Amino acid sequence: MCRRLASNEADALDATQEALLAIVRGLPRFDGRAAFSTWAYRVATNACLDELRRRGRRPRPGLPDQEDASGGRPDEATGDDWADAVADRMAVDAALARLPEEFRVAVVLRDLCDLDYADIADVLGIPPGTVRSRIARGRAQLGHLLDPGNHDAADDRPTAARAARRPAPRRTTTPPDPRTTP
Repeated sequence: MCRRLASNEADALDATQEALLAIVRGLPRFDGRAAFSTWAYRVATNACLDELRRRGRRPRPGLPDQEDASGGRPDEATGDDWADAVADRMAVDAALARLPEEFRVAVVLRDLCDLDYADIADVLGIPPGTVRSRIARGRAQLGHLLDPGNHDAADDRPTAARAARRPAPRRTTTPPDPRTTP
């Protein structure tokens, strides 16, 4: 989860280490109101976001680190299927890195960590409706970023920004024609 949120291997490793230390230190305070996994995801998410803020780093558009989880490199691929899988994963990682943080976190927790909406709401401390909205918007932006046939640099801005720059439609009213009105 930290790798997907940080989109940089070094930051992800640091955040994972901080998360594990925070979980161990926080065990005495775990009260059991939520599932342990939900609590652990919340601690890990907060540790990752804190690490990124502390270092002043934000994921940048482009390709993430070129290593896969097993330490191999894509250019060592021996089969087309494996190479395609690595390319797909890199494309998803690059697209995730371009999402705004609020959408990226919600999408990663739902689609990659398989948490349900209520657990994500607990992890992020936001209402379930907001979780649904962020996931829907994040998925929509991901779909746009992953669809090479529908990619325009001007459309990378969030939807609200595009709507704000679009002029409002003009409403014109014509005065009544004196010849047709009694």
